[in-house]
Order: sequence, then structure tokens, then C-alpha cells
Amino acid sequence: MAETFNLADYYLFDRIAQGRGNHPAILFGEQRHSYRDVADKTRALSAHLIAAGVGRGQRVLIVLHDTPAFVWSLFATLRAGCIVAMGNPNVPAKDLAYLVEYTRAGAIITTPKVAAAIASSLSANHCHVIVTAAIATGDEVLSPVRIPSALPQAITLADALRQGADPALPDQRHTHRDDPAMWLFTSGSTGRSKAAMHAHRDFAFNTERYAINTVGYTADDITVSVPRLFFGYATGTNLLFPFRVGATTALFTERPTADSLAAAIERHQPTIVTNVPTMMGKLLDDDDSRVAAKQPSLDMSSVRFHLSAGEALPPALLSRFTQRFGGEVYDGIGSAEMFHIYCSNRPGDVKPGSLGRAVEGYTLRILPVEAEGAGAAAVASGETGVMWVKGDSVAFGYYQDREKSWSTFHGHWCRTGDLFRVDSAGYHYFEGRADNLLKVGGIWVAPVEVEKCLMEHDAISAAAVIGAPFDGLIKPKAFVVLREQSRQAAAVSQVKRAALIAALKEHVQARLSKHKYPRHIVILDELPKNDRGKVDKKALKQRDAAGEWAQHK
Repeated sequence: MAETFNLADYYLFDRIAQGRGNHPAILFGEQRHSYRDVADKTRALSAHLIAAGVGRGQRVLIVLHDTPAFVWSLFATLRAGCIVAMGNPNVPAKDLAYLVEYTRAGAIITTPKVAAAIASSLSANHCHVIVTAAIATGDEVLSPVRIPSALPQAITLADALRQGADPALPDQRHTHRDDPAMWLFTSGSTGRSKAAMHAHRDFAFNTERYAINTVGYTADDITVSVPRLFFGYATGTNLLFPFRVGATTALFTERPTADSLAAAIERHQPTIVTNVPTMMGKLLDDDDSRVAAKQPSLDMSSVRFHLSAGEALPPALLSRFTQRFGGEVYDGIGSAEMFHIYCSNRPGDVKPGSLGRAVEGYTLRILPVEAEGAGAAAVASGETGVMWVKGDSVAFGYYQDREKSWSTFHGHWCRTGDLFRVDSAGYHYFEGRADNLLKVGGIWVAPVEVEKCLMEHDAISAAAVIGAPFDGLIKPKAFVVLREQSRQAAAVSQVKRAALIAALKEHVQARLSKHKYPRHIVILDELPKNDRGKVDKKALKQRDAAGEWAQHK
């Protein structure tokens, strides 16, 4: 890799040089945006950012839904030598104001509604504001939009593109491969999100090792994603990876549900779907309802493979999913700290229940929980410890958090905080988070083990386990979502509901040590999710502590 290196070239402009300018880069409803169109919009927006005085190395905060405007904004930021930071447009205003202040953003590209909601923070931080319409899938991306009255200095994206189209304006700043390129935010499961700071080279390293050499993205692929583009998992799988090989990404703005995902799959016939276990369960439940209503089953025959990450994929769910829909599911694990996936199942090498083997170029070690450095002696094969990962996509550190950086980053190594065991063949099995273990009767319990066991029961579609008080002690408490047939049966009477809960407890007791079974089981219509699409256990704990489900069993 040359010292002068920019990700906008690597992912986008190199495709133009390769003659793929007319190939579809983005499908958006019935719209088709070519690589040349994306490159033209990127140049113009980059020129505008430079002319507006957004400095080299300043953060540009992108708070948009999944539209072509998100893509133009990301690559324009990189081409201008600025740093990409991304936020969810659907979170509360206070959380977005925090991002503005935390990133010290030099510019924000967002919708008028978001800009108006955080106008005081934007003004206080002297942020250059670009607004574009919040649109439905397939609507005109540059629809007319009104500037928020509280931000008269703001400019519309359409006007920014017109201004930047002036050929006299510079539209590019050259960057070093080790210049900061993106800030990827942690999930914030134990507090405010922190940014893992990444260089340009980090993304190229993982793209070559994981996307191309491990799971095999090709130029003929069409991708669709459940997680939204602001989340690094989808930034990679549904934007950067397909662009690297000259493939096509299909975007939709609606909240990901079984219906909206099914509609995107039916419309675009994708070959790769970025999925999460929770949605896989919902697709199965939705398909059960289709079949019960004598409607055609969801056709996923176009899908070569699904990618799964973010939360545990129980073997029972994997088996149901592949038997119903065909194809393969490549379950893996990655993190904001390493940009993307570094341990994964792959074509011709899927071990149900495991997260596969190390991606080429990454080194994994399973060390004792108390290990303070990567040189500590590894735990024995089959024993549980904390995963440490070494690879060239490791972040510089966390912004404004030296203590957390020191405990996580150790030179080339990253302490993930994820508990794993590895078998003699090198397959890795997730055992939960080191900071989420429950001590029950003086013995550690991993919630993920109980969740997997519950998911093996025919009645269960989804499960989450937390620690909760029981007779003055902390015991496992489970929250479950039922499959359609079981849901209907449980709704008939409290007696059948109580019998099902008793059966679930017996199911776990028969398969795991007695102290691990959940003393309480709460049946919910849906588990709460965070803005990454994962089950939000922090919300579960807070709502449970507040007594929300005290009588809901």
C-alpha cells in the first residue's frame, strides 16, 4: 500500500478507472445510480466541504437514513481529507447533541428535522450545516427542502452540490494511509458511546482479508442489509465491501422489519444479505404466518449467503433458517475496535454453534480473564477465557478515554472483552461478555448459554437472559418471544401460559446445571432493540428494575 492513500479512491474512484462507471452502484426503489453518478456527486460535495472551510482532519457527522445521499456524504468526507462520524437519525435529540459536542464536528449532513432539534448545539459548535430531505424509498433524493428557521446559515444538499460542481474548485485533499479516516462508535452498553479512531489503511486491510478472501464478495453481487449504514457492521457489508469489487448495494429507508426486509429481497433479488439473528427469527415467524394464510413463502433463492453478527446465533435458529430458506449463513464476530469481522464461518467451512476460525491476517488468543497482556499463557483447549485479537485494522484508541484505551488496546493487540472457548480444530465458541457474567450460588453463569438452551425449545423464537433479584439473591431471568403457534396457544388462557413457562424451566433444568435455569420467565411480543438492531439488555434491566413486567408472566 502506498503512503498516499485515500479510501474514496480505494472504494469508489478506482472503479471508474477500471471501466465500471456505468455499472449500477446503488439501487434505491426503482432508481439506479451508477458508479459514475456517485463519483460526480462525491466530487461536488467534497469541493463544497473544502470551499466551506471544513478543515483537513475535522469530523463530518453524517446523520441520515439509508439513501444515496448517505453514500455521497461518506465518500465526499473522505475525499476532502476529513473524518467520517455517523449517527442514527432516529435517536433522541439529546443523544445527537452529544455526538455533535463529542466529535466537535466541523460539519453535519442531516435532515431538517434533526438539524432543528439540535440547533443550539450546532450553533454553539459553529458547525457547517447541510440539510437534505427525509424521504421514503424511491423518492427523489434531492427533493425540495426548507432550511430550519433556527439555522438560517444552513445550506441544502442540492445547493451544496451545485456550488461544488464549479470546476475551478479543488475537490480533493491527498491523505496518508495512516491519517484518521473514520470514527466508529461502540454500542455504549455500559455508558455513553465512545469513538474508536481508525486510519484509512484499517478498512482496506479488513476488506481484502474478510470481504474478498474469506466470504468472497464479487462484482456480480447485490447486497441488502438489516442494520443501517451508520452502524459499522453495515457500513462494511452493505457499502464499502460491494463498492470495493464493483458490485451493487440496494438501500431502503424504512425501519427494518420482516415486511420491509422481505419487500427489499423480493424487489432486488440480492445475493448477499447482512442479517442479525433477531431478524432471522422474525423472518421465520413471518413466513409461518404467510404459510398459515395460504400465501406463498418468502423466496430467497437469489441469496448466496447471509452474514450474521452482533449477537449469538443459536444452532437451533440456524438450522430452522437454512432448512426453510436455503443458502448458507456465515456467522462471525467483529467490533468497532477492529472495524469489522476477524473470526468467521465461511464458504465450505460452517460449524453450527461456532463463530468459525480466524480470518486470514488476524491472530486470536484465548487468555485468562485476569490477563494484562497478550503474552500471557493461553487457557487450555476447550476452556473459557477472553479473546484477544491482533490485526492491521486495530484502532488508534478511544477518543477522550485514555483509561479505557489502555485496558483495551495493547499495541497491535486488542482485548475484546468477549468470552470464548476454542476447540482443537480452531473453531471458536462465544460464551458471552466478561462484563455480563452472572454469579449464581457462587458459580459464574453465562447468559448466552441459557439463551441458546431456551432457543432449542420448539416454542421459542427469541430469548434474552439477565440477572435479577430472587429471594434476595441474583438469579437468571429470561425474556422470551414465542413462535406463532405457541403464541396463539398461550393467549388462550393463563393456565396454558403458566404450563408453557413451567415447561421451559424444566427444559433448561434437564440440559444445564440446575443453578443456571431461569427462576422467572417473561413472555413478550418483542424484545427491545438498540440502534444497532441488537437485543438491548441495558433497557431490559432498566425496565425490569422499574417493575414494568412485575405482573407480566
